Amino acid sequence: MSKAENGPKVAVILKGWPRLSETFIAQEIAGLEARGVALELWSMRRPTDKARHPVHDRVAARVVYLPEYLEDDRRRVFAAWHRARHLPGYAAARAKFLADFRRDRTANRVRRWGQALVLAAELPDTIERLYAHFLHTPASVTRYAATMRGLPWSISAHAKDIWTSEPWDVREKLEDCAWLVTCTKVGLQRLEELAPTPEKLRLVYHGLDFAHLPPPPPARPARDGSNPADPVVILSVGRKVEKKGYDDLLNALALLPAGLHWRFEHVGAGDLSEALKAQATSLGLADRCLWRGAQPQKAVFEALARADLFVLASKRAADGDQDGLPNVLMEAAHQGLPLVSTQAAAIGEFVEDGETGLLVPPAAPRELGLALARMIADPALRQRLAQRAGEVVRTRFSYEAGVEWIASALQGRPGEGSVTARAAE
Repeated sequence: MSKAENGPKVAVILKGWPRLSETFIAQEIAGLEARGVALELWSMRRPTDKARHPVHDRVAARVVYLPEYLEDDRRRVFAAWHRARHLPGYAAARAKFLADFRRDRTANRVRRWGQALVLAAELPDTIERLYAHFLHTPASVTRYAATMRGLPWSISAHAKDIWTSEPWDVREKLEDCAWLVTCTKVGLQRLEELAPTPEKLRLVYHGLDFAHLPPPPPARPARDGSNPADPVVILSVGRKVEKKGYDDLLNALALLPAGLHWRFEHVGAGDLSEALKAQATSLGLADRCLWRGAQPQKAVFEALARADLFVLASKRAADGDQDGLPNVLMEAAHQGLPLVSTQAAAIGEFVEDGETGLLVPPAAPRELGLALARMIADPALRQRLAQRAGEVVRTRFSYEAGVEWIASALQGRPGEGSVTARAAE
C-alpha cells in the first residue's frame, strides 16, 4: 500500500470515546489538534453516555471502534489476525503477549491481544506513532500493536492504572515505550520506582483550558446555615465508586449539628448509586440529598454556580485504586467555590489546608463533618479560601505547558521544553 501524503500521524488509543467522566482527555486531544497534531482515535469501547461535552465536538479526528468483545465480531478479528501475522513485528508481539498471558491467564488479556491484532492490521499507513491514554489495558493493546507495526509508542498514565497494575506489567511497558507522562507527583514517584529508565517519565498536570470555561459567578450569597429556608448548598461531582468516599461523606453529613441547614447535591454516575441512596435514607438524609446522575459539562458548571462549597472525600479503595489530582477540584476553584477534601493521593499537590481549602484525613467522617460544619457556618472563610484557590489555579494549573510538551513529543520533538513539577508552578 502506498503511503498517502496527508492523513493522521498519531493514533490515540482510549478506553472509550466520548466519555463524560474523562473531560481531561478530551481537553488534551482538542489541544493537540489545535497545535497541528494530526490524530486518529481508536476506542476500545463504544460510548454508553447519552450526552456529550462541548469539548468532544471540537475534536475533528476520525474515531474507530475496536471490537469490545472478540466473539461479537469474529470475522473482523480473524481477518485482522490473517493480515497481522505477516507484519514484521508479529512474532515479537506474540512472544510478549504469551509471556504476559503466562502471568495473567485471563480472558481480559486475550481480549487485549485480539484488539491489538485489529489495531495493527487496520492502522492507516500514515500513522507514525501510537499514544495510549491509561497504563493498564489501553497500553497493553498499544504495546502489542506498536510492536507488530514497528512504531514508537507512548503513554499517558493517570490514577487507577498506576495503582492497580501489576509491577511486572508496568515495568515492561515502561521499558518498551518511548516516553510516559503522568499527572501527579505521587504517581510519578511510584512509576520512578518501577521504571528501568526513569528519564522517560514526565510530570504533566492536566490543568484547565481557561479559554473554554465559563467565567466564575460574580458573587455568592453569604449563607451561614442559620436559615432553614435558605440552606447552604454542598456540591460534589464524581463517580459513585469506592475511592470517592461518598459513604464517608454521607456519614459526615449525618454528624452535622441539627441547627445547621444545608442541602447536598451530587453529579455523577457509578455502581454504588443505589447503595448510597439507601445509606442516605437510613441516615435520615434522603430529603436533603439530590442525586443528579451523569450530566453534560454545561449542567456541571450550572451546579458549580449555584453551590456554596465543594466537597470530595477521596480515599484509597480496597483494591488499591485511588484518585490522582481530580480536575473537578480545579474546576470548582476556578468557579470560586471553597474546597473541602482529604489528604488522599495527590490532592495535597493543589489543596493546602487552611490556605486553599480544608483537608482532613481520608476515611475519617468525624473530621470531615467538623470541616464541613466550619465551612457552612463561616461565609467569610469560604470567600477567603475560594479566592486563594482560584489564584493558584490560574497561576499554576493552566494546561498550556503540558499540552505543548505532549504535542512536541508526538511530533518527534521531545527536546523542545521540559515538563517537570516546576513547569506547572
